[in-house]
Amino acid sequence: MAYIKEIRDLVGHRPLILTSASGALVNRQAEVLLQERADTGDWGFPGGYMEFGETFAQTAVREFKENAGIVVQPVKLLGMFDSDTYTYPNGDLVQPVNAFYLVNRVDDHQYATKPSETVTTRYFSLHAPAPRFFNRQHAEMWAALKEYLAKH
Repeated sequence: MAYIKEIRDLVGHRPLILTSASGALVNRQAEVLLQERADTGDWGFPGGYMEFGETFAQTAVREFKENAGIVVQPVKLLGMFDSDTYTYPNGDLVQPVNAFYLVNRVDDHQYATKPSETVTTRYFSLHAPAPRFFNRQHAEMWAALKEYLAKH
């Protein structure tokens, strides 16, 4: 987040295009792990903004560990999502360009999450109605995940 803070210090609240990555960890019961966000109380896929020098896959791994406390490995790019904008509670407007991955868990260790970003994590059934998502992009990723899993 230091990179984005540096940019915001330079440009203020001007609209920004920011790159991000997130992941879908699905268990054997066809449930997907979601993060309850500390900033809005809404749900979303663990992920976040890219730091300078990272790849999308590296960002997904780092952010998943920070947000969900789990080390993952991206196994399939499910899509690039770039058509939405979002205004944060502080007024910052962004157009996130998100690489959305299907991920596998690397080990059973549970790491601490960042309390400033995550209230809790929980598995949600893909056969039940979706929770209230952080933004429209996460709802689109939910639909893309369901579509992918229905075909595979």
